[in-house]
Amino acid sequence: MVISKNPFITSGYISADYFCDRKEESLQLLQEITNGNNLALISTRRMGKTGLIQHCFHQKEIQKDYYTFFIDIYATKSLRDFTFQLSKVILERLKSSGKKALKVFLEHLKSLRAVITFDITGNPSLQLGLSDIQTPETTLDEIFQYLAVADKPCLVAIDEFQQINSYPEKNMEAILRSYIQHCNNAHFIFAGSQRHTMGNIFLSASRPFYQSVSMMHLESIPLKEYIPFAQHHFEFNRKQVTSETIEWIYREFEGITWYMQKMLHTLYNMTPAEGICTPEMMHEAIRLIVNSFNYSYSETLFRLPEKQKELLIAIAKEGRANAVTSGAFIKKYKLNSASSVQSALKGLLEKDFVTQEQGIYQIYDRFLGIWLKENY
Repeated sequence: MVISKNPFITSGYISADYFCDRKEESLQLLQEITNGNNLALISTRRMGKTGLIQHCFHQKEIQKDYYTFFIDIYATKSLRDFTFQLSKVILERLKSSGKKALKVFLEHLKSLRAVITFDITGNPSLQLGLSDIQTPETTLDEIFQYLAVADKPCLVAIDEFQQINSYPEKNMEAILRSYIQHCNNAHFIFAGSQRHTMGNIFLSASRPFYQSVSMMHLESIPLKEYIPFAQHHFEFNRKQVTSETIEWIYREFEGITWYMQKMLHTLYNMTPAEGICTPEMMHEAIRLIVNSFNYSYSETLFRLPEKQKELLIAIAKEGRANAVTSGAFIKKYKLNSASSVQSALKGLLEKDFVTQEQGIYQIYDRFLGIWLKENY
């Protein structure tokens, strides 16, 4: 068992010991991808999609019988970026699987042959840079040729999949769908945080991925599961946390996994050995977290256009804002006009400062929302 100094993990994956619940979701995901289906996994950001996928990929039977590849395309801007990230992830994963597995992959990458080198023992290596992807469609074709003949079935998770909609290559969905439907040796998890966009990709009859995947929506871990999970880790380290404290965090942050973990991580550090964590410590914990982001929040706000800044502050003060272009909202927060609000809102949504579900707008980063309310 891997020992963590603080058991409440806020990034990455360590082991099942530090992973809360998701038993039903894990079972569903594993059943889908090991029974030949592709899966679209949808939830708001920071709900734990990445952790769930990594948890499933770390199961012994998956590690033994499959190659697993996890690619996050949130920061990608084009087919070239996508191909580079996929090449890099497969390369790094196969390095740990032995010389033979890596050699098979490199043999398929004819378009990158020029950047393949060999060490003194004859082991191939690939020092891959973005500039090496000269013909991304050719390289992508070669990658799928490899996936089709790999000596183990492959499981490929693509996180923030909706990002392909912003690529200049407008046929990206069709390109991927064509490769995926003919690649029987690989199965795919398409994870995304923009529900509307992901729904359009997979549920619109006119789109290439229509009816090609199973759909799975990830919701908050139930409070009844989080209470014993948190109390176990406090007690294991000679500390205590009251159920009221955990309930307070859950209500305040709507059970969103990352915020639960971040708050519990901070409270665990604040609680001395043999001590008890109580609801009275909540505001101090939030203060510590918000203060740690003070510089980055100040810089972020400074760089925003004035109209976007004003609207962001208004939404933060409102908490859960609707009808943001209405006369009442504009008057309440002294905004300019419906058209300027609409334009600013578009920018904030594109930059992921604001989320929108069923007509309700919220600040994506809840701690940023708290900071804005306190400072403006």
